[in-house]
Amino acid sequence: MARVLISPVKYIQGEGELTKIKDHISHLGNTFFFIAGSNAMASTKNIIEESFKDSSAKLVFEKFHGESSRSEISRLKEIYNANKCDVVVGVGGGKALDTAKGVVYYVNCPLVIVPTIASTDAPTSSLAVLYTDQGIWDGWVALPRNPEIVLADTRIIINSPMRFFIAGMGDALGTYFEAMANVKSDKLNFAGGKITKTAMGIAKLCYDVLMENGVKAKAAIENKIVNDAVENVVEANIYLSGVGFESTGCACAHAIYNGFTALSDHHKNWHGEYVAFGTLVQVILENSPLRDEVLKFCVDVGLPVTLKDLGYENISNEDLMKVAETACAEGGFMQNEPFVIDKKMTYDAILAANALGYKYKANKAL
Repeated sequence: MARVLISPVKYIQGEGELTKIKDHISHLGNTFFFIAGSNAMASTKNIIEESFKDSSAKLVFEKFHGESSRSEISRLKEIYNANKCDVVVGVGGGKALDTAKGVVYYVNCPLVIVPTIASTDAPTSSLAVLYTDQGIWDGWVALPRNPEIVLADTRIIINSPMRFFIAGMGDALGTYFEAMANVKSDKLNFAGGKITKTAMGIAKLCYDVLMENGVKAKAAIENKIVNDAVENVVEANIYLSGVGFESTGCACAHAIYNGFTALSDHHKNWHGEYVAFGTLVQVILENSPLRDEVLKFCVDVGLPVTLKDLGYENISNEDLMKVAETACAEGGFMQNEPFVIDKKMTYDAILAANALGYKYKANKAL
């Protein structure tokens, strides 16, 4: 079995890089279809148009309606075809970017990704996570190739709400632990190959960058400053975590996220917030020696470590078991753990993570 590493063709990151988008992507085609959420459209459209002002390229802009669902992808695909576009540019957060990928899955054209927040590791991957129109996880589709270009403008990113950036650290936090689980269980990665040493090195670097820079980056963003710590964490949230997860695989941390999507009000938290709590559940299940370091990091940067932090202080036993059952669904990420984890073990580990989080916060407050 071959070892396979999967990544975007080019990753570009820096303050003000969106002003140069024409120079970065004009070689890919002539009619560009920009898919963006309302906020992303408002903050980027003028910059993009200014960059292309002396170009003969045609720009088509369309707002994303909120869910990366099959119906939304179908709607946007029709607009792409009607305008005879030849490049898709996804602009915004994770679901907008996944929707852009979903369009490319069907029209088979070059894909450019412009993340306006660093809240998930979606930008670099070839995977598009799908949800129903009601927001329930609905599997994913895999593109035949990764984005041609990922363009991350750190000035745009730090002007987004702090919560997005912190959630991105939560999503990135799980990368190394899920990678180790997949190596131990000898699973194939999302590219269908064995995990390379390079991929494991990227996953470990992702964790190290967070530990070294996370708190400092949060402080800088609170003051709207782009410094090395911010650049390092943006790279970890987007590139290291993105290439890391796709080239190694997901496990318990993302299974817990999928579990919470079974609750009707799961939208009140961001993907990375659930993954951070899921990482705490995973290190408890695995009895990891890094458990306390993970717990401290989460509290220091403001990631959830209790059910109360997630807004589920009074969750019923039935709903909590629904989360555990969904997390352990057949064919899900929990099966990538190196030992069998059932719904009762998951239920108990969620409660253990909750208790540990309360205990740590109480001791820290003394």
